[in-house]
This record gives sequence, C-alpha cells and structure tokens, in this order.
Amino acid sequence: MNIIKTEIEGLVIIEPKVFDDERGYFFESFSQREFEEKVCKTTFVQDNESKSKYGVLRGLHFQKPPYEQAKLVRVVKGKVLDITVDIRKNSPTFGKHIAVELSEKNKRQLFIPRGFAHGFVVLSDEAIFQYKCDNYYAPDHEAGILWNDPALGIDWQTPLKDIILSEKDKKNGTLMTLIEQDLH
Repeated sequence: MNIIKTEIEGLVIIEPKVFDDERGYFFESFSQREFEEKVCKTTFVQDNESKSKYGVLRGLHFQKPPYEQAKLVRVVKGKVLDITVDIRKNSPTFGKHIAVELSEKNKRQLFIPRGFAHGFVVLSDEAIFQYKCDNYYAPDHEAGILWNDPALGIDWQTPLKDIILSEKDKKNGTLMTLIEQDLH
C-alpha cells in the first residue's frame, strides 16, 4: 500500500496495490500488520456500511470523549467527496479540513484519527461507503458540526439544491458552538 500524507498530522490517504487483468481486479483492502507498520497501531472493532443516493450528505459527525473513534473509510461503489475536520483543541490545524475524493475507481481509503469530525457527500448516482472504527458506536456521545458552517469554508462540490440531509444533521451546531461547549 502507498501512504499519502495530508497537511493535517495523522490524516493519511491509503492507495492499495491493485492487480488488474481481463477477469477484473484484486486488492488487499486491509492488513493489520501493514497498517501498523505504515500508518499506526490500532485495533478496529466495528465495521459499518451505508448506501446513499446522489446528493446525500452525511455529517459532519464525531463521538465525544471517552468514545472517540478513529476510522478507515472507503467507497465500494460510486464516488463521494469525503471531508474531515480537525477538532483536536490543541492541534495547530484545529478547524482545518481536508477534502478527498474516494471512489470505486481510485480505490483510495482515508484513515481518520480520533479527534476529527467526518462527513461525505455522494457525487455519483449512488454510493456504498464502508468504514472500520476503532471504538464502538455510543449514541449518547454522538455529536456533529453543521455541514455548511461558514467558519469551515467547505466546498462540497454539489449544488445546494441537490443536498439531502437527515433531520439530525440539519440541527448540528457550528464549530464555535463546540468551542463554547468544549465538547471536543
């Protein structure tokens, strides 16, 4: 696997080695040994999968302490714009975000350490999105940041009229709300 560092410490793009031929393709999507050698030591305890249609925006989600989650995310079908926002309060990149296109074609994965809010928008007709988590989902500790918080300046690359949000995501607070509540 090829590791591509981003401008934010700990947040890395992973490109697997893909073997293509006339039958199709094969690649190793995860190896604990190689992941620990090249990225970091972690143990994933939960796998999640979602299916969404074009324009669905999920996020920006995170879990509050002590239930933070690191995630390894990828797209099995379709294409998404994946967004991660650094919400580690003592980080020099606090409030900064990274946007990465993940697709069935590029087979890229993104490792998101604990201390980040995460979301994505579907750019294809539909997308199947998978993620590994290093901590279990804790509904009483989930939180979110408003997807269009002006302080973040995220370009979701999707027309506003096409954005589809859950009722819960429409009610997320801003990054400033998080700072005031000290939830990160």
